[in-house]
Formats: sequence, structure tokens, C-alpha cells
Amino acid sequence: MAAYKDPENTLIIETSKGKVVIQLRPDLAPKHVERIKQLARENFYDGIVFHRVIEGFMAQTGCPQGRGTGQSKHPNLPAEFNAEPHVRGVCSMARSSMPNSANSQFFIVFDEATFLDKQYTAWGKVIEGMDNVDKLARGEPPKSPDKMVSVRVAADVK
Repeated sequence: MAAYKDPENTLIIETSKGKVVIQLRPDLAPKHVERIKQLARENFYDGIVFHRVIEGFMAQTGCPQGRGTGQSKHPNLPAEFNAEPHVRGVCSMARSSMPNSANSQFFIVFDEATFLDKQYTAWGKVIEGMDNVDKLARGEPPKSPDKMVSVRVAADVK
């Protein structure tokens, strides 16, 4: 296991395309980071597909039904919009048109998407494995979607 600077705020996602490591940013979105870690520790994300992968935009996951319509059993989160720019590798929460509707779904940005800035809660950034995100099957939904095999907080991995 690689040594990460802050294992409690590092997320390791084993995808069907390989490992993706995300540096969590509690300084930007403490409640969202807490939720992501809670869901990882409950094994909620294990086996969930990337149900919306748009070339040049983003890869979305976190819906237990795999359609973009579901969420965890936990209540929705209040928005923690911040000034972090939505650029390649940034991780942000998906939501409905209601600002306080983020729950379990999130997306990873492929390319600059700064039109999302201050309207979606950015909570982390890919620090390793963005090449594996780039390999995810495209589509809304993809014909053969890739999935998150396991999602763990680095501090919990022995």
C-alpha cells in the first residue's frame, strides 16, 4: 500500500478499469467529505456502475440503481458550493435542480467544466489513476458500464 500524505482524507476506488485515488478536501466541503467517507465505510459504493459518462465532460456514479435516480438511505446534504474550479480530475457531487439535494452520487470531471463552479459542491481531486477514469465506457448509460469494484478510505486499508 502506497503511503498517502493524509490517509484519513484519501479515497481509494478500485474500478473495473483500475485504481483511482482521490484526495478528499474537507477544507472545501466538510459535510460532503464526511458523507463520502461514511458511504465508503458502509461499502455502499461497492459494485455501483458509472451510469453517465460523457466524453469531454465527466463520469458520474453513486446511484445504487445504476440509473441516476437513486441515493443512499441518508438524508440529502445542504449545499457546500465553493470556489474550487471544475477542472480535470475534480470530484463534485451530483444533484437535482434543488441545490440541497446531493446525497451519494458524484462525478469526476474529464476536462474544464468551469460553468459548474459555485453551483455544485467540489469535494476532492484525483491524484492517481486519472488514466483509468479516461478508460471508462462512454454513454448515458453506457452499453456495458464500468463499475466501482470497491471504495475505501486509505486509513482503513491495511
